[in-house]
Amino acid sequence: MVTTADAEGVRTITLNRPDSYNALNVALKERLLAELRAAEADQQVGAIVLTGAGTAFCAGQDLKEHVSLLLADDPAPLRTVGEHYNPIATAIASMPKPIIAAVNGPAAGAGAAFAYAADLRIAATSSNFLMAFANVGLGPDSGASWTLQRLIGYGRALELMLLARKVPAEEALRIGLVSEVVPDGEATNRAQQLAARLAAGPTVAYRKIKESLSGAAESTFGEALATEEAAQTELGRTADHREAVEAFVAKREPTFTGQ
Repeated sequence: MVTTADAEGVRTITLNRPDSYNALNVALKERLLAELRAAEADQQVGAIVLTGAGTAFCAGQDLKEHVSLLLADDPAPLRTVGEHYNPIATAIASMPKPIIAAVNGPAAGAGAAFAYAADLRIAATSSNFLMAFANVGLGPDSGASWTLQRLIGYGRALELMLLARKVPAEEALRIGLVSEVVPDGEATNRAQQLAARLAAGPTVAYRKIKESLSGAAESTFGEALATEEAAQTELGRTADHREAVEAFVAKREPTFTGQ
């Protein structure tokens, strides 16, 4: 359901149901959440890449599984939102380490939302993004209502959700939905290159950068200033900051330790 591989301080987490375009059934969701939490806890992991096996990133909810619940008159067929999607989206969005989505193919529904929650998105040329919740009489989940409009603006996010319009990779780049578009077959490698660079960097500073930006989205200007001041005070005492300054003075490349 989910595979992992480690290299150069980077853990690559791969959704692995290629025959179903990595559609999210309960088993995959539970394993994905466990792997995200394991990557966060592992001190040897400095950055994470999330991708999909085969020709798709993630098709979203496994509708066959969902239909079976409806046909069985399950009283809460969408309890998976609270049980699985919310915790997964939270694990991605609040990950203290850099996390990059390597969107190797179509990303739809919750699958697209997981990519939106990542820090960076590298998209293959043939990839696309689709918010098709309205087509099945549902609203967004997995944090898409929060993340998408912060990436591309309220008006465009609302348009994509109301019209359920597919966004190809080049348009996604133009509107700021993805960070970079690369040829098919290269998204994961490019994401791993960036992740390795980040994993070798000042990871404590990266965590504080993420915390500062996330907090500022919900704070006043004064509160943002106070958060920045507190972060700078803490980071100014780190070994990585001292190393960077000493390296600058000595005109050499710094060696960061995440301390």
